[in-house]
Amino acid sequence: MSGSRPLGRANQRHSGLGQQPKVLFALVLLFSGAMVARLTWLQLLEGARYRELADENRIRLVPRSPIRGRLLDRQGRVLASSKLSYNLYLQPRLVSDVNWPGLRDSLSQLLNLPKQDLDQRRRQGVGMDGYRITLATDLKPEQVLRFREQARSFEAAQVDVDVLRHYPHGTLAAHVLGYTQPITEKEFKTLADQGYEIRDRIGRIGVEAAYEPHLRGKWGGQMLEVNAMGEVQRSLGDKPSQAGKDLLLTLDLDLQLAAEKALEDKPGGAVVALDPRNGAIRAMASRPAFDPNFFSKLVTTQKEYDKLFASSSKPLLSRAMNAYDPGSTWKPVTSMAGMESGKFLPDVRLKTAACITYGGHCFPDHNGVGFGTIGYEDALRFSSNTFFYQVGVGVGSKALYEAAIKLGFDARTGIEIGYEESKGLVGHQAWAAKGRGWAEAGTTPWIPEDMASASIGQSVVQITPLQLARAYAVFANGGFLVTPHLADGAIDWTSSLRRIKVDIKPSTLATIRRGLRKVVQDGTGSGLNLPNFPQVAGKTGTAEDSTGGSDHAWFACFAPYQSAEIVVVAFAQNTPGGGSVHALPMARQVLQAWNRTRSS
Repeated sequence: MSGSRPLGRANQRHSGLGQQPKVLFALVLLFSGAMVARLTWLQLLEGARYRELADENRIRLVPRSPIRGRLLDRQGRVLASSKLSYNLYLQPRLVSDVNWPGLRDSLSQLLNLPKQDLDQRRRQGVGMDGYRITLATDLKPEQVLRFREQARSFEAAQVDVDVLRHYPHGTLAAHVLGYTQPITEKEFKTLADQGYEIRDRIGRIGVEAAYEPHLRGKWGGQMLEVNAMGEVQRSLGDKPSQAGKDLLLTLDLDLQLAAEKALEDKPGGAVVALDPRNGAIRAMASRPAFDPNFFSKLVTTQKEYDKLFASSSKPLLSRAMNAYDPGSTWKPVTSMAGMESGKFLPDVRLKTAACITYGGHCFPDHNGVGFGTIGYEDALRFSSNTFFYQVGVGVGSKALYEAAIKLGFDARTGIEIGYEESKGLVGHQAWAAKGRGWAEAGTTPWIPEDMASASIGQSVVQITPLQLARAYAVFANGGFLVTPHLADGAIDWTSSLRRIKVDIKPSTLATIRRGLRKVVQDGTGSGLNLPNFPQVAGKTGTAEDSTGGSDHAWFACFAPYQSAEIVVVAFAQNTPGGGSVHALPMARQVLQAWNRTRSS
């Protein structure tokens, strides 16, 4: 027996069984250490992040829209605000398919809502987040009161308030103010990081778009606690939304109302009024117009959209910032080119005629006989075409283009809503040689007929009413090109960056100013000689529509003559009869409104 023990120990050594407890113990220590290390890492190093993720899974935020900042005129009168809309919502996770019919019937009876509409809204899941579905919008006060009296009976339903943009004056200044619309899914992908929600609304055009960051505010909402199944357990409270900031505009409501009224009987057109001292826009109206409240509607049919966007009258197009043939309102630009070139000095006198031939066409004077031998002042006063043909053709396209550029033409004005603005066109020899924007280079040379037309603002010249107002501000303020703007903010609009000294001789400026004054004193603009009214200087214009329509009527002016405070440009699109007949009375209405506010 004593010999069997060594044999047993030898067998254990050969089989390795004696090492098993040690190996297992080592493995247990290894795995335990790994688990402890992992738990330490999760708890100490990553604990905060995982707690945040857990909260994100546990807490849901039902967004509540902010109140958008108001748009105010220069005296603080409201041009755009927000109104409350009470809507009925459903928290779908609190009501099963089995319980829904009973809830639907109760809501239908209480609020007088069609059952089929409630069913449809629930199926569509308006809201797209699974936590709140819009069942009805724009509830009446009595419906809201009925619901709130029995709110405890409707655990899964609630009445909440939404904020919609409201324009109390309807179409007034619609192209300037703009409108808001819900953001698209594509926009949301880029705007989500800026705090936007999928149900957010964003400024589309006008001031609403240009000042979006200033106006929009920040979202708040109701915080809900949910379990692992996504079921709502309780409300954790509200996070208040942050209202946007009000924006004080340079518009004057009285002048804007006068401008809108002046356009009432016109098929189309625009009125622009600005302060020539700093470029502040006092009124900017366009016709046809649209009601921006249309875009605040919660439900809009495709037919309604088509009627607006596909309309042949193009109500969404701002005529104030679209380009048209300017006609004789362009003649001060030709005057400037003649004098600044040194070829036709301020005291020059030219013989006018019934017509003058350029190329193969005899270009007429508008009275059919001419005005004898006259200088710049009388040429502006009588609006002689043949005088300006001679000046324009004599200096050539380069000099005319240089004068136009100095006055801000063939470029955007710098207004905040400039992304909607036409650059216009001032044709010249180099432009024609390059193909005029539609032909191959070298196939459309500049010809004498082009130069004659350009001299009186026809055919190869296209400008916007806003550009013309900016140019006449140069004649009004003593030679400074201002930057039109709709809000002052903290910007110095009279700095050298935004109020540029134009390179123009004092004698040129003085001659043009005297000529524009004579237009109103006893020329084509005499309809503005009003009793007890500041002296006005200006220019009438009748322009052929190069697109084939009826003539346009223009009038551009400034007042008071000696120290101007306002520039007004009136444009009646496709309204034949002349600037003195149609456009001048439009400008007169705005000037009278200005004079009333000035003296009050």
